[in-house]
Amino acid sequence: MGFAEELLVRAKKLNKKVVLPETEDERTLQAAATLAKEQICRVVLVGVPDQVKADAKKWGTDISGCEIMNPLDEKLSAPLAEKLYGYRKAKGLTLDQAKQLIKDYLYFGTMLLKEGIVDGYVAGATHTTGDNLRPALQIIKAMPGLKTVSSFFIMVHPNPKFGENGVMIYADCGMVEMPTAEQLADIAIASARSWKQLVGTEPRVAMLSYSTKGSAKSSDTEKVIKALQLAKQMDPKLCIDGEMQFDAAVIPSIGERKAKGSSVAGKANVLIFPDLDAGNISYKITERLGGAQALGPQVQGMAKPAHDLSRGCSADDIVKVAAIAAIMAV
Repeated sequence: MGFAEELLVRAKKLNKKVVLPETEDERTLQAAATLAKEQICRVVLVGVPDQVKADAKKWGTDISGCEIMNPLDEKLSAPLAEKLYGYRKAKGLTLDQAKQLIKDYLYFGTMLLKEGIVDGYVAGATHTTGDNLRPALQIIKAMPGLKTVSSFFIMVHPNPKFGENGVMIYADCGMVEMPTAEQLADIAIASARSWKQLVGTEPRVAMLSYSTKGSAKSSDTEKVIKALQLAKQMDPKLCIDGEMQFDAAVIPSIGERKAKGSSVAGKANVLIFPDLDAGNISYKITERLGGAQALGPQVQGMAKPAHDLSRGCSADDIVKVAAIAAIMAV
C-alpha cells in the first residue's frame, strides 16, 4: 500500500466532515460521490439542492450519500451572516454586506468550517488560489502562535532511503514568495506539525541554503540562520538544524562530512526552502526527474484545515486532499 492509500485508510477511521463548495464542477461531484461511497469522510456540498442533484444526474454521479447545504436558505445563512459580520465588522464589513457575502459558496463553506459545522474545507478546482483562500485568510486565520499561512508538498520518492521510507515534506513551494526569517521560522514549525499529523513520526527539519554551516556567508545565509534560531525558540524540542545544502540534508555520508554531529544532516524528512523559487523548482525536479509523487500543494498554518486545489486537478486529487483535510482536522 502506498502512502497516499494509507492516508485514505486513516481518514476513514476518523469520520470527519469536509465541505466541497464548488458544486458547479463535475470533478467535485465525482469526488464527493467517491468520498461518500468509500466512507473516507462525510461530505457537505454547497448549493441549491435541486440544481446540484440535476447536475449530478447529468454527469452520471451518485451523490445520495452527501449532505447539501443551501446558502440561499435563510434559516442556514442568516445566523452565519450574523457571525460573519461579527468577525469582520472591525474591518468595515456591514451586516447587509455580510448577508450578501454569505451567498457566495466559498464564504458560506468557510463559515461552516469556522463555526465547526464541518471539520475541513477543500476548493480551488474552479477558483484561483487568491479567490479560494481569501475567505479563510480573513475568517479562519493563522493558528495560534503563528503569523504565516504557507503551503507544503508531500513528496513520495520511489527510493525508500530518502526521508521516511521515501516520504518527505517540502515547504514552502506554493505561497510565500520571499519569506523573511520570521516567516521561514513559521513555515518550519508548521511543516513539522504537518509531518506529525500526516506521517506520525518525529520530524527532522533541515533549513536549506546554498551554504552548509558557514561554508558561505551572505544576507541570504544569515536569514536562514536567524530563522533557525527563531524556530528553536518557538519549539525547543524540535529536531531542526541548518543552514545546510540539499545533499548534506539527505545523504548520510555527505551530512556526516559537512555537518558532523548534526541530528538532522543526512536524514532530514522535512525540507524548508529559503524562498519560493527554490522550493517550487525543487519539488518539480524531484517529481519529474526523480520519479516522486507530489501530493499538494497543501495549506498549513491555518487554525482549521482549509485547502486549495490546482485548477488542473482530477477527481482523484480532490479525494486525496479531502482525506488530508480530515486527518489535519484532528
